[in-house]
Amino acid sequence: EEDDEEEDEKDREIPVLPMERQESVELTVQQRVFHIANELLQTEKAYVSRLHLLDQVFCARLLEEARNRSSFPADVVHGIFSNICSIYCFHQQFLLPELEKRMEEWDRYPRIGDILQKLAPFLKMYGEYVKNFDRAVELVNTWTERSTQFKVIIHEVQKEEACGNLTLQHHMLEPVQRIPRYELLLKDYLLKLPHGSPDSKDAQKSLELIATAAEHSNAPIRKMERMHKLLKVYELLGGEEDIVSPTKELIKEGHILKLSAKNGTTQDRYLILFNDRLLYCVPRLRLLGQKFSVRARIDVDGMELKESSNLNLPRTFLVSGKQRSLELQARTEEEKK
Repeated sequence: EEDDEEEDEKDREIPVLPMERQESVELTVQQRVFHIANELLQTEKAYVSRLHLLDQVFCARLLEEARNRSSFPADVVHGIFSNICSIYCFHQQFLLPELEKRMEEWDRYPRIGDILQKLAPFLKMYGEYVKNFDRAVELVNTWTERSTQFKVIIHEVQKEEACGNLTLQHHMLEPVQRIPRYELLLKDYLLKLPHGSPDSKDAQKSLELIATAAEHSNAPIRKMERMHKLLKVYELLGGEEDIVSPTKELIKEGHILKLSAKNGTTQDRYLILFNDRLLYCVPRLRLLGQKFSVRARIDVDGMELKESSNLNLPRTFLVSGKQRSLELQARTEEEKK
């Protein structure tokens, strides 16, 4: 009888353990879903503060200057910030409060798909902003050069703590980047949702709508990334070379060795290859670190690369162009590529 009782005990215990494990797994899934929803909320808070900076600080101060002192036309300011005011109002007054409320009620309503679906009709605002983006950046660059007061205001705001040591152009890119960010978060959210979740349908619908809008944002993002690379090279050259242009694209840059024709010794040089020309640079020691001076400019059109016939010196090659020819040596095979 004791054996039978032991068997009965075992029978009763068998279903309990898997149930406990199952509950534990489900809890983990719910936690993951919650973390993504919470990340959406936290990034939304940060985004709204950036929109506030654009609309209520940059735009407001520039408009005040334009209207009160006519240092530059108010139309320029409107041209730069486009419909940022509408975007800011929507996120600050509607989407952020909705997300905050939902996260407070998460135990009862663990879903975000329904809220993000409401975002869809407002994506048209982003379309307008993205379309205007190139022109807006161009206006900032033009008026920074043209108006001292315009430049002063922008630099003053950029020094403020809220700006995070980032340029106006960087912050202007935030709305362009936000839609692809929603897309990534939603994709992650859908992957983590348990099978048969009541939020699956709404979240999937939201993703489809947002993904379409995100497509339009990708081109300006890529363009801005290219501009950032050009700005870095511009600073590297001490601002001496006029290279920051929408048509110019940085292909590659890096250290190389120059072979001396006289005695075969090598000297450290720096090559910067753009889509239209190659800059051959020499190091220039500065108190603020090492920068470079352009020693030669070779047009890509008509430029040729040839392997060197010098067997004693590995990884050497000849660059010949309209302006001049250079015999160079890479320190590694990777550098040569």
